[in-house]
Amino acid sequence: MSYLKYLESESIHIIREVAGQFKKPALLFSGGKDSITLVRLAQKAFFPAKIPFPLLHIDTGHNFPETIEFRDKLVKDLGLDLVVRYVQDAIDQGKVVEEKGKYASRNYLQTTVLLEAIEELGFDACLGGARRDEEKARAKERIFSVRDEFGQWDAKRQRPELFDLYNGKIQFGENVRVFPISNWTELDVWNYIRQEQIGIPSIYFAHKRQVFERDGLILPFSTFMNIEADEKIFEATVRFRTVGDMTCTAAVPSFADDIDTVIEEISEATISERGARVDDKRSESAMEERKKQGYF
Repeated sequence: MSYLKYLESESIHIIREVAGQFKKPALLFSGGKDSITLVRLAQKAFFPAKIPFPLLHIDTGHNFPETIEFRDKLVKDLGLDLVVRYVQDAIDQGKVVEEKGKYASRNYLQTTVLLEAIEELGFDACLGGARRDEEKARAKERIFSVRDEFGQWDAKRQRPELFDLYNGKIQFGENVRVFPISNWTELDVWNYIRQEQIGIPSIYFAHKRQVFERDGLILPFSTFMNIEADEKIFEATVRFRTVGDMTCTAAVPSFADDIDTVIEEISEATISERGARVDDKRSESAMEERKKQGYF
């Protein structure tokens, strides 16, 4: 069995465990390469039947248009069920307050909307595309990550996972975040996308885009950004290694316009893909603090 085949087999086993142990799961979908890979794995897990749970997308309203277009096409082509909840609705209802200033982002506001959606729709398990190699807080995660009745994560409540045995027993009000590709690396995901010939949004490949530089990072220009007078907009050939809210996702200079060149570029990279996420740079423990509050 090849290494990729082993990873695929493990992930499919985890997805089937979710279907077997939980009453109402959902797959958290962002339109990024990891959640797209999860969709392919879920297809294989239940083929020839349809994926037996919906995709849940928390839309900040500041997403890359390319990912929204890709999301809608994927759902239509595969006949999937999609549930979307909007951060803008929560702002309009006064449930969350939008940030102001230079570094304002809606990324943090997703947590409140996600937790409300889980409670409203009764999801007891949510599959996500987080991987341990992405960030040190995510490296602490179990594959079945229990969240309390407030949707919060506590590293001390993590359960042992021995011999591929996953404990999905939860108390009333609790839910579980499940990470089927937790043991994959960024390079594994790209090699799998190439092997399976999976379509992904065009922003993962080199393209010309209006950008500006801030704190040593190249950020995409959009009307959502609070650009200061000394920040000059220019055109550059870039691509994105990770996809999130436009306000906190930096680009990397690149001429990698096909999957083979992207894989070669990643193999030689000296920083992780999360190094291009502004939201992770707010503090040393930014990701862990968000996880404790109920983040993906």
